[in-house]
Amino acid sequence: MPPGNEYAAEQLKNQGNVHFKNGEYEQAEALYSQAIQKNSKNPLLFTNRANARLKLEKWDGVIDDCLRSIELMKDNMKAYFYLAQAQLSVHHPNEALTSALTAYELCTKTAQQTSNAATLTALVLKCKKAKWDIRERDRIRRRADLLAELEQKLELDYKSTIDGIEESVEKGEKGRIEGQEEKQERKLEWEKKVNDLRTAFALSDPEHLQKREVPDYLVDGITFEIMHDPVVTRNGRSYERATLIEHLKRSPTDPLTREPLMIDQLRPNIALKEACTEFMEQNSGWVYDCEDGENDHDTRWAHLSSV
Repeated sequence: MPPGNEYAAEQLKNQGNVHFKNGEYEQAEALYSQAIQKNSKNPLLFTNRANARLKLEKWDGVIDDCLRSIELMKDNMKAYFYLAQAQLSVHHPNEALTSALTAYELCTKTAQQTSNAATLTALVLKCKKAKWDIRERDRIRRRADLLAELEQKLELDYKSTIDGIEESVEKGEKGRIEGQEEKQERKLEWEKKVNDLRTAFALSDPEHLQKREVPDYLVDGITFEIMHDPVVTRNGRSYERATLIEHLKRSPTDPLTREPLMIDQLRPNIALKEACTEFMEQNSGWVYDCEDGENDHDTRWAHLSSV
């Protein structure tokens, strides 16, 4: 590649960054595309464009950019982070969880672990909840054909409304920002209708149709699984005892704050342990209903690298 092309690509990227910071995502996307034409071997240009496309809700474009960026740079935390968000948006929670966990693993190897870990942890939990929600929907539909039919009708109506909004945007009848805001409003309305419908069915048959979720406070921040024997650190954060001790053997620091932490400073969180035990006993029929291979992904997240 001629040296001039690399310089031109960098200049175009910088211009795109200015537009991105100003919230002008379409202009930023166009400039990043021009930069890629000048230098298609720079993986960071693809992640920049992926981020702009995230803002524009161009999910397929985000996925394509992230995969191309990862081909050029395997250990690309940002690419996996953006990829997970796009995969989640197109309702592929299994793939999204894998991408989010990969981003989290790469995060533990960077100097920005403390600032990025919380964001990535939240994304991992969001992906897990999406998987749980799909299982819940499938379970509910197996129990109640009528509920499934009504949910499907609500979903079809919602998608038809979204298609109409997108068509108006493409015709120039509505601005892109206005269209995004209207789509978000319609999404909230649709989710509320679905929740209200499920609540009505649950009240009529609570044993079979009760919606089950794992509360965030029961989930370990290292393995992202329900805790069995939680301990609390000096800053009040609770973790699964075994996984936290494994972490402290390699790095005697708090996983969240990175402050010095020794094993003998841990204290049992009795109240949380009782809450976890009660939840497991009441939901033992589905808590362990994980898909093949999921535990393999989760296990490796217990082995956090030190900064």
